[in-house]
Amino acid sequence: MNINPFEIPCVILSGGKSSRMGEDKSLLPFSSSSSLAEYQYKRLKPYFKDIYVSSKYDKFDFLEDKSKLILDKNQDIYSPILALQTILKKFNKVFIITVDTPFVKIETIEKLINPSNNFDITIAQTSQRTHNLCGVFSNNLNETIEKMIKNDIHKINYLVKNLKYQIINFDDEDEFLNINDKKEYEKALNIIK
Repeated sequence: MNINPFEIPCVILSGGKSSRMGEDKSLLPFSSSSSLAEYQYKRLKPYFKDIYVSSKYDKFDFLEDKSKLILDKNQDIYSPILALQTILKKFNKVFIITVDTPFVKIETIEKLINPSNNFDITIAQTSQRTHNLCGVFSNNLNETIEKMIKNDIHKINYLVKNLKYQIINFDDEDEFLNINDKKEYEKALNIIK
């Protein structure tokens, strides 16, 4: 199979608190990989010319090329807005996905990337919820993100609603399974078998 990789880079968000899991979920073993982060990285790598992992600190043994690690400089506050700020200073446009959504299909990613050119944000939605951290983000957001941080606003939804965005609808709720707690982790392990 000949893969034509996406031109825009992919960043896997892996710097969350994992408070519901009780331990760092990005480091939990998954499938044949030593960690969920490694699984997600290796799964997506063939489909992107460039792929990175965003985190608070360097915790990934599998990531030999440290230039592929984007460190969020603010160690005290856990916020995807702060991660986005760091990421969008590096890239004009980027595909963002969280480490804890390992079942999002490549076809879904393509459906998010292809129509994203005229929008600041293009994100996925299913009947149950909007997936604010699965989509394409442009650096047109930088000014709004700066203001949000200054005003201590850290909700992705606020960012989305205040810019030129589009939502792409998907039917398969299971592909957006979010591994937040032990029960969801067990469910994901059963699916991946």
